[in-house]
Amino acid sequence: MKKVEPDAASLRGYVPGAWDMFHIGHLNILRRARQHCGYLIVGAVSDQTLFDMKGKYPIVPLEERMEILGSIGIVDEVVPDYSVNKLDVWERTKFDVLFKGDDWRGTAKGHKLEADMASVGVEVHYFPYTPQTSSSELRRVLAAY
Repeated sequence: MKKVEPDAASLRGYVPGAWDMFHIGHLNILRRARQHCGYLIVGAVSDQTLFDMKGKYPIVPLEERMEILGSIGIVDEVVPDYSVNKLDVWERTKFDVLFKGDDWRGTAKGHKLEADMASVGVEVHYFPYTPQTSSSELRRVLAAY
């Protein structure tokens, strides 16, 4: 699966996310990111940071989410992500490109992310979001049972 574009082979890529209840949308973004960098780092947002952002804790704890991500054979490194500010994790990992779902493109959050990353020379690359499958939708369905 390590098919990397020749000009991207030297890039360090970063994909942040909650990765709660790992699903096909998660796999899709990791596969796409893998093709655009030579070294892929995945950030798993901490339980407390997720609670601070969304008002609820993930179903799968951080350590288990990190173990799942590290075991799927697509990523080179998994790191905990303790902040909504991606400059904090950039300080630790020095990635060249950050990958996000295109549901962030054109939003206030996306504009802030792009500005923050541009301040350290990092490009934000968007991939198609998988709207029919999301952790939020899985939570909704599970809550109905």
